Amino acid sequence: MVIKKTLIASAILALTVGCSVPDSGKVITSEGAAFGKHGEIKVQTSTKDGQLLEINVIQQKENKVLAASVYTEMKDDMINQNSTEVDAISGATVTSKAFKEAVENSLAAAGVTLVAGLAKTNDASKEVIATEQNFDVVVIGSGGAGLSAAITAKNAGADVVIIEKMPTVGGNSLITGGQMNVPGNWVQKSMGIEDSIDIFVKDTLKGGDYLGDPEMVQLMAQQALPAAEWLRDYIKVDFYQDQLFQFGGHSVKRGLIPRNHTGAEWISKFMAKTDELEIPIHTRTTATALIQDQNGRVIGVEAEKNGQKITYMADRGVVMATGGFGANVAMRTKYVPELDERYGTTNARGIMGDGIVMAEKLNAKTHNMESIQTYPICHTDTGVISLIADSRFFGAIVVNKEGKRFVEELERRDVISRAILAQTNQQAYVLWGSEIEQIAETVKVHKDEFAELNRKGMMYKADSIEELADKFGVDKNALMAQVERVNQFAKSGKDGEFNHRGGLKPIMKAPFYMLVAKPSVHHTMGGLMTDTKTRVLNTEGQVIDGLYAAGEVTGMTHGSNRLGGNAITDITVFGRIAGKEAAAH
Repeated sequence: MVIKKTLIASAILALTVGCSVPDSGKVITSEGAAFGKHGEIKVQTSTKDGQLLEINVIQQKENKVLAASVYTEMKDDMINQNSTEVDAISGATVTSKAFKEAVENSLAAAGVTLVAGLAKTNDASKEVIATEQNFDVVVIGSGGAGLSAAITAKNAGADVVIIEKMPTVGGNSLITGGQMNVPGNWVQKSMGIEDSIDIFVKDTLKGGDYLGDPEMVQLMAQQALPAAEWLRDYIKVDFYQDQLFQFGGHSVKRGLIPRNHTGAEWISKFMAKTDELEIPIHTRTTATALIQDQNGRVIGVEAEKNGQKITYMADRGVVMATGGFGANVAMRTKYVPELDERYGTTNARGIMGDGIVMAEKLNAKTHNMESIQTYPICHTDTGVISLIADSRFFGAIVVNKEGKRFVEELERRDVISRAILAQTNQQAYVLWGSEIEQIAETVKVHKDEFAELNRKGMMYKADSIEELADKFGVDKNALMAQVERVNQFAKSGKDGEFNHRGGLKPIMKAPFYMLVAKPSVHHTMGGLMTDTKTRVLNTEGQVIDGLYAAGEVTGMTHGSNRLGGNAITDITVFGRIAGKEAAAH
């Protein structure tokens, strides 16, 4: 995608910077800034005689993995082409747009117009790519499932490659909160929380209306702790040792929390491990078809990069780890017509269902495709999941425009989403005070999200609840009465309205926080049918030899509704199994 100026913007910029190059022969240094997804991006540019020499990012708060290509590839393109009119980084378009604006603002501040015809030769565009490449295992997709599979296969002695269509790695795994449900984990033990594999299995099956495959759920539960210990001890993911999440639908707190409450912690550690193991990751490489031999065994992948066709041969197996289809409106509406373009999505842009479509061409069987989950608390403008609103898991309440609670805050995601859509303006408001913030620390951890939401008028901090009600136009008297009831319930230890399973907390001490939110499409529970060895099955229930699948591309585990924190468990457990099985065959 190319970010283009409008004619009006071009005219304004021309008037601002003028037509001449000031101080001919001198290097001109200036600064400019623009707001990205998580805060201000500030850059410094150096030019000479209308030629862009250097761009340095001197301040930024974007996701470091997603933004990496913006600050390297996109920056190099601007310098090489001597222009800001370059391709955005797909999957990081908000950051790309802000970076472009920051560079243009810097140039405008210096009164510099870049001179056409000074472009450099871009050697990257002439990259020579081998049209046929041979590996033991080919992994399609670089999210948590794909990375788990690739690292496991490599450690089993296989020669492995990861191919990824996006410019950046991580997929949905990168932009999650990163919490992982693990029954009997070490933090539970230190906190004296009783849990078991059986309780976790019961919660998961019940949460999915008993449509998840019991054998697969049992396997996930049994392997959850070894997978978490592998992440902690081998991948070096830093989990908090004194905090746990209790997502909706779970009987107890069992969600391990990664440092800074985001998937960036463990994707960055995965990347460090792939570098250490010398596992190549071919980004901007789109898998287009699976290759079978005369016996129907999958032996490779057809792909494209920069207009060139590449054949990846896989001597042992192919692992499909391409994610679901939450970002594909056409595919969503094929199964659930109401989930049209009116709904945003929390998903990364590349989550389009490619792997499912490719496998279906080999007669692979899909399952549970009509089960598509919305996440209840998302940004009303972008559809992006609100991590700062994870205060809900620590006692924050959810109210409507009329100032009243209308659902249990720890109910299943689908239940809360439907309840919100039934409210005025199809929106809800999340409210909490300093007592909850001291425990949850979501404003502290996600201060950049707070700054962005506050700038957009979607979240406020105030010394009184009345002030927050006024800012959002919520019924003030009703809200104050509701908070008084909540405080009474917190004191008595019993929620007399919705039987809050985690126990309500008082909302009495300033400062207070409130944000507005609405549901977005979040997770597709349906996908390819697999067995306990992650082998993909065809419509006759037979194994498609050589093809394995793990993560959201599959449809076996979650039933009609995925419980929060189960995705990370799912992709890590089954990613490891897929890597092991592919390497062994």
